[in-house]
Order: sequence, then structure tokens, then C-alpha cells
Amino acid sequence: MTKTMNILIVSTSAADMGTSGEPTGLWLEELTTPWYAFLDAGANVTLASIRGGAIPIDPRSLGEDAMQEASVKRYNDDAAARAAVANSPALESIDHHAFDAVFLPGGHGTMFDFADSAALATVVSDTLAGDRILASVCHGPAGLVSALTEDGVSVVKGRKVTGFADTEEVAVGLDEKVPFLLETRLRALGANYHKGPDFKSFAVEDGNLITGQNPASAGDVAKRVIAALRRASAGDTVSHDGQTLPVSG
Repeated sequence: MTKTMNILIVSTSAADMGTSGEPTGLWLEELTTPWYAFLDAGANVTLASIRGGAIPIDPRSLGEDAMQEASVKRYNDDAAARAAVANSPALESIDHHAFDAVFLPGGHGTMFDFADSAALATVVSDTLAGDRILASVCHGPAGLVSALTEDGVSVVKGRKVTGFADTEEVAVGLDEKVPFLLETRLRALGANYHKGPDFKSFAVEDGNLITGQNPASAGDVAKRVIAALRRASAGDTVSHDGQTLPVSG
């Protein structure tokens, strides 16, 4: 009998970009695309946020083109999903050990609360150390920058990762408004940062760490999470170069 996958999605709670007051939040497609991919794969999905309560949606992710995205249209017709976004539990109230995977969607809001959240840093560290799946997309890897291994080094040091590229940040005109550039920070922490073409789908895996570069990568990351969980359920493990290896014994 196939084990049911339990996935925790953790969203930003930041509704503005610091002192500028410019509105921000979660990038909606980066939630909805994985959300429905996980549900359609038979997973149990729990949504939480840094502070709990209503999750702010970045107005930039609500444009006309975004509203035509299949997962966004499905979300708009899904009262249960919208209710989950309107009243999320705080991350600190969640037992993260109960989940097989943790997924961090992006949105510029993450740049203002993910890196400062001790609770999120603990979740990230525990998930990676426990050989469970940790996945993130676009600005979601901001949740990795404060997480440490048991040896006190960055969880991204020496690991293959991606995330919103500096060139993409410049292209959207927000490089002067974020507290740090994500690519630059990941590189400074010793990550083996990779990128594809700006605003095109690109994702990488390094063992149980899966990351995507931008909103277009959300679907690819979700598929990789599902595949990794199914491999784990079948008794496979994954090395840090992404190669699938059978579990001996």
C-alpha cells in the first residue's frame, strides 16, 4: 500500500517591502501550481505562514496574464483553498516533523520575513537533517539563508541551489528595494548556485534539497517533489549529486 504523502507549505506573512511601504506578499502562482500538483498526486497538504492569519498576496501576481494561469483560475473557484489562505496557522504552531516534505513558495514578501524567522530556520534545518524533502521556488530560498547544519554551517554550503537571479531582480526593478539580493547571498553562503535563462523554468536537485529559479519553475519543482517522495516511498535514496541510488538491505 502506497504511503500517503504529507506536505507542509510555508508562506510569507510580510505584506509590505519594509520602510518603502510598497505592497508585497506571496506570489500566488507559486502557491497554487504546487498546491494542486500535490493534491492531484494524492498528497495531504497543510498551509501555514510565518505569523499566521490571512496570507498577503503580492498585487503583482494578480495581473491579467496571471489570472489566466490554470492553477490560479482553479484557486479562484476553490472556496476551501481561499479559506486556507485567509486563515492560516502560524508556523510555530505546526509540528513540522509530521511532514514528508516542506515547500517554500516565493513572492518578495519572503525577503522581509523568511530570513529573520527562527522558526523557519529550525524547520529547514530539521527537514534537511532528517532526510525529508525541502523544496523552494523563486524567492522562497530566502528561507534557507539563516538555517544551519548541526555543525553550525549554512545548509546551502557546497550544495547545488537556484533561486531568483540577480539579473531577474534588476529586470523587475526591485533590486534597490529588497534587503539583499538572493543569488548574491546564496553564493556568499557557499552555495553552488546555478541559473537558467531569466524568467524561464529552471530547477535543480541536490539530494533532498530541491529549488526553482522563478515563478515559471513552480510546476517543475512540484513534480520533482512528488517524484522524490515516491522514490522515498519505494525505498530509494538520493545522493547529493542528484543521482537516485537504491537503499541496500
